Amino acid sequence: MPRSHPAPSLVGSLIASLWLACAATVAHAEPNANAMADIHALAQQEQQPLLDTLRDLVNIESGSKDIDGLNQIAERVAGQLRQLGGTTEILQPTDIYRLDDTPEKIGPAVHAVFKGTGSKKIMLIAHMDTVYLKGMLKDQPFRIDGDKAYGLGIADDKQGVALILHTVALLQKLNFRDYGTLTVLTNGDEEISSPGWRGTITRLASDQDVVFSFEGGGTDGTLRLATSGIGSAYLTVHGKSSHAGARPEGGVNALYELSHQVLQMKDLSKPEQGLKLNWTVSRSGTNRNVIPADATAQADARALKVADFDELERALQDSIRNRLLPDSKVELKFEVRRPPLEANDASRRVAAHGKTIYQELGMPLKVDEKATGGGTDAAFAALKTKGAVVEGMGLSGFGAHSNDAEYVQINSIVPRLYLATRMIMDLSTGKLK
Repeated sequence: MPRSHPAPSLVGSLIASLWLACAATVAHAEPNANAMADIHALAQQEQQPLLDTLRDLVNIESGSKDIDGLNQIAERVAGQLRQLGGTTEILQPTDIYRLDDTPEKIGPAVHAVFKGTGSKKIMLIAHMDTVYLKGMLKDQPFRIDGDKAYGLGIADDKQGVALILHTVALLQKLNFRDYGTLTVLTNGDEEISSPGWRGTITRLASDQDVVFSFEGGGTDGTLRLATSGIGSAYLTVHGKSSHAGARPEGGVNALYELSHQVLQMKDLSKPEQGLKLNWTVSRSGTNRNVIPADATAQADARALKVADFDELERALQDSIRNRLLPDSKVELKFEVRRPPLEANDASRRVAAHGKTIYQELGMPLKVDEKATGGGTDAAFAALKTKGAVVEGMGLSGFGAHSNDAEYVQINSIVPRLYLATRMIMDLSTGKLK
C-alpha cells in the first residue's frame, strides 16, 4: 500500500513508535486492523535490509560441492541468526544417505532455535547451496534492474534464506514471542538430493505444528502443498565374455539380458496415478568382437505418493527374477532421491489462512495441491509429522538453474514478509488452528 515518506530526522522516532505500538497491540493478542497496518509498514522498512542480505548471500559462491563456499555462507547466516537472539550452531553431517552421485564431502547446515512464551512449534527451512560451479559468479553478479534483483542462485534458494532471516527480524521488532519454539534450518546439499541433511530435516520436523519451506513461489507466488517424488533405478547385469565370432556360445551376453530386463519393465508406469518409470541410460560392452560381460542401465522414476515408490521397488525386484539367460546375474538398486510431498488437511487449513492474509493486501494467493514438478526438502519434513507442511513461501522469481536470467521480483518482498510473519503470529495465538 502507498505510504508517504517522513523527513529523515523523524524516521527514527517513527520506527520506534511503530515498534512500541505493534508490541503493545500484538504481543498477547490477535492482530487487529491497526496492528496489521503496522506490521505491513515494518515489512516495507525491512525490504532494503533484506536486499542487502540477499546481495551478501549471492556474493558468496556456494555450489553443492564447494565446501569452502558453503562454510562461508553458513558462517554468514549463523552470525545473523545469533544477532537476532537465536541459539545457533553450525552442524556438520554425520549421518549421510549415500546416493549414486553423492560427493565425498557434504556441506554444513545452520540450526537455530528461538524460544518463546507459547506452545506452538514452527519450523522454517531453506537451502544455501546452488547448482553453479565456482567461478561463475562473475557471469551472474548481484544487480538490480527495475523491479528485479538478479544473481547467482538468487531465486534458488538464497532468497529463501534471506526471507527467513528477515521474517525473524520482523518478529523481533514486533517483540512477538508467543510461539513455543521457532526453529530455523538451512542446509547445504538440497541440490544434490540432501544426502547429508534429509534425516535431520525429518527428525526436527517430526513434532512441529507447521513447517514452512521457503523455496520460490514461481512467477505468481503459488503455495504448493504437494511435490513430486524422485527415484532412480540402477540395473546391473553380469554375464561372461567370449569371442563374438569364434565362440559366442561360450559367453553369457549381458546386453541380451539387459535388453530383456528393460523391456519387461517398460510397462510399470501408471500415469493415471502419477507413477512414471522411464529407462534413460544404458551401457554395455568393450569391443565389437567380444560378447559383453557386463551391462548397466538407469531409470528415472516419479511418484505422487510414498507408497507408490514402495510398490514400484517391489515390482522391479520381482521382475529381475525372470531372466532370459539363466547363467546371468542381475542386480537392481532403487533409490528414493526424494519422497513426494502429499497434501493433508492441516496443510490445506494453513494455506487457506494464507489466502485470507493476502486478501488483507488486496492480492490473490494461489494454492496448488497437485504436484507439477520436481521434489524439495519439504517432502523430507513431511515424512513423520502430522502437522502442516507448506512449500513455496519464498519470493516470486524465475530462471532457477539458468546461465544468465535468474532473478526475484522485488515487489514480492513485502507481501511475502507480511505473509510469513502473520502466519507465524496467527498460528501462535490460536487464530490459525
